Order: sequence, then structure tokens, then C-alpha cells
Amino acid sequence: MEKELLAFATAGSVDDGKSTLIGRLLYDTKALFDDQLIHAEKASRRKGLSFTDLALITDGLRAEREQGITIDVAYRYFSTPKRKFIIADTPGHIQYTRNMVTGASTVNLALILIDARNGVVEQTRRHALISSLLKVPHLLVCINKMDLVDWKEKVYEKIVQEFNEFSARLGISDIQYVPICALEGDNVVESSSRLSWYKGPTLLWILENLHISSDYNLIDCRFPVQYVIRPQTQENHDYRGYAGRIGSGVFKPGDKVVALPAGFSSTITAIDSYKTQLKEAFPPLSVVIRLEDDLDISRGDMLVRPNNLPEIGQDLDLMICWFSTKPLVSRGKYWLKHTTKQVKCIVKELLYKININTLHRIEDNLTIQMNDIARIRIRTSQPVFWDPYSRSKTTGSVIFIDEASNETVAAGMIL
Repeated sequence: MEKELLAFATAGSVDDGKSTLIGRLLYDTKALFDDQLIHAEKASRRKGLSFTDLALITDGLRAEREQGITIDVAYRYFSTPKRKFIIADTPGHIQYTRNMVTGASTVNLALILIDARNGVVEQTRRHALISSLLKVPHLLVCINKMDLVDWKEKVYEKIVQEFNEFSARLGISDIQYVPICALEGDNVVESSSRLSWYKGPTLLWILENLHISSDYNLIDCRFPVQYVIRPQTQENHDYRGYAGRIGSGVFKPGDKVVALPAGFSSTITAIDSYKTQLKEAFPPLSVVIRLEDDLDISRGDMLVRPNNLPEIGQDLDLMICWFSTKPLVSRGKYWLKHTTKQVKCIVKELLYKININTLHRIEDNLTIQMNDIARIRIRTSQPVFWDPYSRSKTTGSVIFIDEASNETVAAGMIL
């Protein structure tokens, strides 16, 4: 039986120990190759350290190692007997918040680190808010560097209380807390005797046993078509399949489907994977769907169930995180990327920004600059097939692309 996959992103302020935690997790679970460890040891000696800096395992860019920070999202993979993992190590600096949005957009869990000496800071609130907007199902708050506060339970309890008060307004349903020392490995993989007052599980135990099977939407069937496969070889002369990734729902051979935007109906005859035919397909599988009829379907179209259609329209309300150094232009025109479809759009109205610390709306100063989180209203040049982001991440998410520079300037969640 194939092991379940958990994807999680680390977030937090600068120097909270994200890269060190990942390095410790990989080291203690025996997930490092010898050459990776040797490379980290040599790099540590070059820096004049008397110990192996495990943060160097994920901080691969030269600028990251020189400054001791994370700049770009670093992905690492490991597995235990219980589960497979994908880790996205995201930056802590405020100017790299957009990288955190990228890293956390597809994960099951956001792991937010807090320096026990500093408590809840602005970046902690920012990352918690982004996790809430991205509808990350689970939040794990690690209070790190407990060794620097003499392993005091009161410090831990104060931070938990402060974060609970803030997160209560975000609507995050599943939050867990664990005190750790990433540098020395306390409570990361093994329980620590120095945290004897903490009776909860270790970080790895939570990761291995977190219930994630209900995180995906298995009700609304959405299949954005990426590519039409017509090999026209001697063996597959009449083969016509529609390749893509299941956005949500469960598809089976024999199911009736509707192709949008044309609205023509057909029946699924087969679902092909790389090696075999499947009896059913569900998120996040990438498959090829074959239909009974030869319909005119191309990239950007979508297969759905006839009795469960998405919203179809051109006017959208969005929450966005602005990435670009250039401010958002009211009445500005951008390319909008939605599933596999790309259309032009115009910004009709700027409604409000969000104050990160208080979560209050800012309606008088509507200059949307880098890292701002705002609500806007747009109109697209063609109809798009969407669901609210809270219901389907695939059909509820968009990105904005600058027409002139081709730069990705924002990510948005459809309301």
C-alpha cells in the first residue's frame, strides 16, 4: 500500500530557526545522504563554527549562506515508515512574503515558528493571516529556542495565549502547539526531559498522525484540461485523451460529464495514468481522461458533472496578496491565470486593505503596494468557470501577470 503524502510549509520571522528545524528533522529521521551532511559540515567549518549548522542543508543559495537567511522557497523530501513528506522552507523577511504565499498555496499544514524570546511578532501575524486566506487546513505553531528562556513553561503558555487571541479572529479550526529546541533536537523527533512539563506529542508524531484525508474536496468534480493527446501512431491511431490534474471531486469510467464552455455532454470511457488504467481518479492525481465522443476540447476547457456546475462569469471579487514593487493600478489591465485558462482582466474597484496587526479594514488609503493584502473587484475579457476558494482551491485561485513585463504581480482567492 502506498504511503500517504503530507505537504507542509514552514513560516516565521527572520532567525526563528526554520531552516535549522528542517535540517534537524531530516538529520534525526536519517533522511540525509552522506554527501549532504559532509557538505554542511565543510560549510560550517568555513564559517568558523564548532558544530554542524543544519540550516545549511536547506539554505542552498550563496547569499542565503552568507547572510544566514532564507531567500527563496527550498523544497525537501523525506519519508518515515508511516508517511511521505514534502517540505517547503519559506523566507521570513517581509520583502519575501510573496515566496511564503507560493510555498503555502498547496500544502496541508502550515508550520509557524515563534522565537520564544520574542513571542508573537508582526511576521507571525502576517503568516497566520496568509495561512488563513489560503485556507491551509491545519496550523502547527512551534515555539522554538526554548533553551534560551531556560525551558520555562510560563513563557510557552504566554505565547500560546497570545497567538490564540489573535487566531480566534482568523477562523482557523485546527491549531496545535509544541515547544521545541531545533538546534539541539528537543521535542522534534524525540521527547525532551528538559521539557518534562509538556505532556503533548513531539513534532514528528504530529506530522505522522495528522488526519489529512478529508482536506480535499471530493464532491465538486472539476478537471481543467491542460493538453489534448493525439499520438496518431500505428498502435494508437485513434487515441484521443485529455490530460490534466484533477482539481476536485472523483471521476470514474461511465460518469457523465459536461465540457465547458461549449456545454456538450459525453461519457468517460477510460482514465489513464502513466502505467495503467484507473478505476477512479481524485485530487491531486494527474491523469488522461478519454471520452465516448470526439468533442472539440482544448487547453483552458473544463470537464465537470452535469448536475454540479461551477459558477460561470466575468465579474469576480478577490482577496489578493500583491507581489510586485510596482503598486496595483486602479483600472489597470493584467493577464489573469485561472486553472489552465489565461484571459485579460481589468481592475474595476479597490475595496479595502487589511491591517496585519489588528485585522481591521483600511478604506481611506488604497495604494496597494508589495506584500499588501487587499480586496478588489475585477472583470475578465472572457467568462471563467470558478468556485469560491473556500470550497475549491484549484478553481478558486488566480494569479495576476503584468502585460508588459510578464511578471507575476499578485495571487488571488476568489470570494
